[in-house]
Amino acid sequence: MSFAELLTQEQVEQVHNASLEILQEVGLKVRYKPARELFAQHGAKTEADSEFIKLPREVVEKYRKMAPPAFTFHARDPKFDKTIPRDSPVIVTASSAPDIIDPVTGKERRAESSDIARIAHLINELPGYDMFSISTLADDAPRDQFTISRLYPALKYCLKPIRVTTTDHKDTLAMMEMAHIVAGGRDAYMEHPFLTHHYCPTVSPLSMDILSTENVMYFAGEGLPVYPTIVPNAGLTSPMSMAGTLAQGNAEYLATVALMQMVKEGTPTIYATLATVADMRSGAYTSGAIECGMLHMAFAQIARFYNVPCGGYIGLTNSKLNDAQAGYETGMSAMGGTVGGMDMFNIGGLIDALKTFDFAKAVIDDEVAQMMKRVKRGISFSNEDLAVDLIKQIGPGGSFIVAKHTINRMKTEAVMTKIADRDARTIWEKKGATDIQARAMKKVREIMTNNTTSLISSEIDEKLRATFPGLVPGELLPIEEHVA
Repeated sequence: MSFAELLTQEQVEQVHNASLEILQEVGLKVRYKPARELFAQHGAKTEADSEFIKLPREVVEKYRKMAPPAFTFHARDPKFDKTIPRDSPVIVTASSAPDIIDPVTGKERRAESSDIARIAHLINELPGYDMFSISTLADDAPRDQFTISRLYPALKYCLKPIRVTTTDHKDTLAMMEMAHIVAGGRDAYMEHPFLTHHYCPTVSPLSMDILSTENVMYFAGEGLPVYPTIVPNAGLTSPMSMAGTLAQGNAEYLATVALMQMVKEGTPTIYATLATVADMRSGAYTSGAIECGMLHMAFAQIARFYNVPCGGYIGLTNSKLNDAQAGYETGMSAMGGTVGGMDMFNIGGLIDALKTFDFAKAVIDDEVAQMMKRVKRGISFSNEDLAVDLIKQIGPGGSFIVAKHTINRMKTEAVMTKIADRDARTIWEKKGATDIQARAMKKVREIMTNNTTSLISSEIDEKLRATFPGLVPGELLPIEEHVA
């Protein structure tokens, strides 16, 4: 399909040139010393005893062109592998919310590892999702097991690609040890690495931190799937104009991708973004704002200019409830990103500006995802689909309902919604007159009673628990057994 363009080609080139000027004349603050040294070895301008570097235009141009045009998400079950842009849109859960809407009480509370087990199973069973980015934190995680307490229940109940992040390098090594055990050894894991690693090493404005930068360099050097996200917030961490935010955010992407290519030329990456325009009445983080969708559409155009896959956090909401606001904020930005040519969408399940996971929202977003994929599939204009001969045959006043052409297409031409209601009012009333929240939660409860066996063998599970003493149980508990 062709894509909607928010920017002209001239404007895309304006952003590119402005970003090169920013990197050459303003530069970056790079707090991680090995990164500064690597930049310097490859042509960056540095000063002794300073964390600041400047990247000449020609250096940026050389290294950004080394980024490949595709990125693959591997899964434990290869049938779930996805490569963008070929398989786009790839739908990923939004991640790392501290809180959850309890599926029994409907009240917000801190998320725990058992919640991750439920969510992992939900995402594994819902067809619209392609990857599980671990949706919440785990408040019950032992202090020294922050990431593995989240990864363990995810691996137990999801065979799709899993996206992860870590804190420090010790945390990273523990995560990799767990992955190697599940895979059957390091060599087996390296042949098909089923984790995709994600960080935000470049912190707006124009700064690279220590821990995330160290991790990005580590995974790039190991040849393992990793990509960064840039997060400019107009009015707070970038200019209070979308053009200025595009220029600065793009500079941050270019610096990060250059660093990754300096580590290992040809490292695949994604032009990933979570750009917003702050609500300056309060400084609110407006992930549900239409400007967030517009910025992502624009970044998608810039990514095509660089011939790299793109994606980001879009289709999100600031609403505290799974209500009409949540619906229109998700729908408007998701549709904008789809027609704008984004390849990857971190969209599923979160409300309240990425702070809270809601099971019903995740189910509804699965249906939104199926609609997005239908849009991307586009309209077929084969002679058979154009159907001129059929129109001639049926003629004025006829009916297409029993035509073989209709029967052959009635389950594929349109999305057969299961959560959105299309019944006549009388039928809807006979079925209980439920709203979409209730229908979605019914679906959640159904999924939680089917195919709930652990996807890790008992032998592997014993080895994991012996390797990581005190590891969380990571069990998928029926919703009815939950104690609020």
